[in-house]
Amino acid sequence: MYALSAEHEHPISRAFHVMNRNVLIAQPQWLGRDKMDDMRIAFASGKGGTGKTTVAVNLAYFLAYSKQQVQYLDCDVEEPNGHIFLKPHIEEMTPAQVMMPVIDKDKCTACGECVSHCQFNALVLILKDVLIFPELCHGCGLCARICPTGAIKEGKRVIGSVEQGKAFLNIDFVHGILNVGEPMAGPLIQQVKHNYKEGYIQIIDAPPGTSCPVVKTIVDADCVVMVTEPTPFALHDLKIAVSVAQTLNKPIGVVINRENGEFKPLMDYLSKNRLPILATIPEDKNIARQYSEGNIIIERLPQYIDNFMELAINIKKLLEIKQFR
Repeated sequence: MYALSAEHEHPISRAFHVMNRNVLIAQPQWLGRDKMDDMRIAFASGKGGTGKTTVAVNLAYFLAYSKQQVQYLDCDVEEPNGHIFLKPHIEEMTPAQVMMPVIDKDKCTACGECVSHCQFNALVLILKDVLIFPELCHGCGLCARICPTGAIKEGKRVIGSVEQGKAFLNIDFVHGILNVGEPMAGPLIQQVKHNYKEGYIQIIDAPPGTSCPVVKTIVDADCVVMVTEPTPFALHDLKIAVSVAQTLNKPIGVVINRENGEFKPLMDYLSKNRLPILATIPEDKNIARQYSEGNIIIERLPQYIDNFMELAINIKKLLEIKQFR
């Protein structure tokens, strides 16, 4: 972790000095003069590989350097990678557990009530034995409540872990790590989000796609930033992701990553659906190189600070529009 000092000036500090006039003219609060309101900003994408985590960690870094209190939560628990860039010092690791039924065979009468009521087919009655399939169990506890003989108790099963620590610029860092082979990410995502801290801007890195883990991640966000790229495949999946966020009634903005000229189908879609472009990031092999080395883009390539300042300003505007609706 870099230390800010007179002898070893931080690279982004030098960049802010160079670009000082532009930053001051644009929005003085980004140099820490004003504190932003608490907000939960979720970053999502229809497909993987659009640069969602790259944008999320760089915005977190930019806001933290701008004297904001920032919490980064990596909810992509099947393949978390925010730590590669923010390089947190992990201070605490907590096993993540879910409820799993434990059956007392001496009390069980094989009546089949639990089996017939389980919507997830996690319980099966074979002859006089009730079998449990842990990977199908959602831990709802219904079976324990309806068992007429009290033969089912609530046990625990470890599905992964939640790690917490401090990253660059005192960013509060939380991520979940799902056990290999564990099919249900939702309960672990919920446990990651239990670590929300008041007074912080929360940057929430959602899983790619549009399935249940994405819904679980963005459901309580103040806005959703969709990161896409100008390709037909990305546009196809962006449309699906946007429809999910719209169903949840979330304000949506779009970041176009690897922009290399206008992609008309994408621009037509955004215009038709009145989706604002919050920022664009050009296709640049230097960005790809820094990414592949696990570096923060705006730290190594300060010419892109303006892109993330624009993103921060436009997210704030997006939330202000929401408040007046």
